[in-house]
Amino acid sequence: MNRDDFKILKETVHGRQLVYLDNAATSQKPQQVIEAIAEAYNTWNSNIHRGVHHLSQIATGKHEEARKKVAAFIGAKSSDEIIFTKGTTDSINALAFSFGEAFIHEGDEIIVSGLEHHSNIVPWQMLCERKKAVLRHIPLREDLSLDMEAFKALLSGKTKLVSVAHVSNVLGTIQPIAEIIRLAHEQGVPVCIDGAQSVPHMKVDVQALDCDFLAFSGHKMYGPTGIGVLYGKKEWLDQLPPHEGGGEMINHVRWSGTTFNELPYKFEAGTPNFVGSYALHKAIDYMEQTGLEAIEKHERELTNYCERLLGEIEGVTIYAAGQPKAGVISFNVGAIHPFDVGTLLDQQGIAVRTGHHCAEPLIDEIGVPGTVRVSFGLYNDKDDIDSFIAALKKAIMILS
Repeated sequence: MNRDDFKILKETVHGRQLVYLDNAATSQKPQQVIEAIAEAYNTWNSNIHRGVHHLSQIATGKHEEARKKVAAFIGAKSSDEIIFTKGTTDSINALAFSFGEAFIHEGDEIIVSGLEHHSNIVPWQMLCERKKAVLRHIPLREDLSLDMEAFKALLSGKTKLVSVAHVSNVLGTIQPIAEIIRLAHEQGVPVCIDGAQSVPHMKVDVQALDCDFLAFSGHKMYGPTGIGVLYGKKEWLDQLPPHEGGGEMINHVRWSGTTFNELPYKFEAGTPNFVGSYALHKAIDYMEQTGLEAIEKHERELTNYCERLLGEIEGVTIYAAGQPKAGVISFNVGAIHPFDVGTLLDQQGIAVRTGHHCAEPLIDEIGVPGTVRVSFGLYNDKDDIDSFIAALKKAIMILS
């Protein structure tokens, strides 16, 4: 990895060198990804799967190569198990509709956790309202870890699906996904993993985990916006109805009815984002060239270093302090509002995130109006953290 690949990191903000620590929201893009987007539009832009002409054939090949790349990246058995979507939110919404139509009835139960992003709460709430089902959540212990004994008690004959985040987007904590999957499967219950905050930061192997579904976004893993993935085991995807209708996902359309395409196209209505998939391919290439183990080790070292320095500042409260994390730390400073901290950091060129981070139930559980969140990517280094800590100390001095 070369920081020079990320030209935006050379930008200045309010006359200061940019320090970008908001990677959990979206990552910056290497030049290789940006050039891939330009290449696609400049040299082979054409709608895919529908044309016999040269450009369409090239575009189709690039799109399907990207699907194979994603399948290999997450350890899927087949590229047929890879559905391209707009992102994690779109993936979970698609699953909630399709799975709900096929398997959820009145009185059935779906389990999420108390750590979830709204994208892994609201689609299930909407499904439960539509089907008169019940949404339950795994409560948290005092240290903000999942109460696994409570999870065991929640599992019952009524449980039809478990959907949990691999990594908390607020706390950065890594959840016991393998145990959750094992316990759910013992009851015959499928599991969906929200991998938005894990796939960019660690090796995720769907076969090793034995998860039934996995959702993640390209824009958090150095790829473009507007492209994401829903992985599903073939045996599940074969049973689910499509969530959208239109071109691409059909086999034949007659006034008497429509038959649907084979996997994975059954779930990809309309013109696919073939430019996004190609750029995602290049983003995965970039991550693999750096090495997933190297990325995980580097970000773990940065997280531990930053948490140690934060812990030395009087008045700072770190949430889930000391627990293993994947590149995310949330904290507050005494009674100072997180928005004020974030504003003064921005004035010094430090980009962080403040607020409830689209996880209001968790923030309510903590009992604060929001947090300040720093999150790391493969291009961050200890100099970034030192700059952040110095700027934070200055902000605290001004606000105290």
